[in-house]
Amino acid sequence: MADSDSGTEGVDETPEKSREELRREVDEKYDFEDFGPEDMAEMTLDEWEVAFDPDSWITGTELLDRVEADLKHRIAIREVFAVVERITRDGEPQLAAYSDEGYAIVYPDGSVEGRGTVLRDVKPTVALASMEEYDVPEMPEGDQLPQPDEVTEGSGELGNKLMQIIGAIHVLGGVGMSLAWLLIVLGVLSVPESVREGAPLLALVGGAFFVFGLFVLLIVANARLSDRFRSEEYRNRLRSAGVESESRPDFLPLDENEQDD
Repeated sequence: MADSDSGTEGVDETPEKSREELRREVDEKYDFEDFGPEDMAEMTLDEWEVAFDPDSWITGTELLDRVEADLKHRIAIREVFAVVERITRDGEPQLAAYSDEGYAIVYPDGSVEGRGTVLRDVKPTVALASMEEYDVPEMPEGDQLPQPDEVTEGSGELGNKLMQIIGAIHVLGGVGMSLAWLLIVLGVLSVPESVREGAPLLALVGGAFFVFGLFVLLIVANARLSDRFRSEEYRNRLRSAGVESESRPDFLPLDENEQDD
């Protein structure tokens, strides 16, 4: 019997030891303070089971509260683009997050349905918010997404103006030096012979100044056009997500009778 008991103990201890070793490997491999969709995709089923203990998962309204706070914080710092709403369907509180490209609906039991980039962003948030060890950020106040008309053309206006001044100075300097070279060659300007011999160098430097200044001005013009394009694209995304009209995208599987909490 003694041999039998010792054999039984050996069988029981081996899986537990392997589980503890796997848990240590998971803790070393993944940074759960910065856990994202890529980490979820990389995780195996065994790693997922040891990392997230189902018995300690947070569910229900508390889970929805934590997911909402975390998502709105990530939206406010521009990590996620989405509109977040609390909804009720069939008497059950749920959380809906959607953008112009996709949506995700979070249920109190932690399950998620949806499609697109929003679903990809919401899934790891739900996984982290269901863990007691995860500290959820405070719920930000006000609207996390701006109104389309509030989106500016860009934040680097001062830098653009400085670059324009630098470019204009170099262009004017290049034109001035090139003009001086031309006047010397034509004999309009009376200069010593030594200066006349160095006139080609003056033309060369003037040409370099002109080309550099023109290059800087082209960079500024391109930056301004890019800012305008990005700003207009962002405004269109906000409008498509219903930020301005407060309407939901047509692909969102919600009926008109389903109200916000």
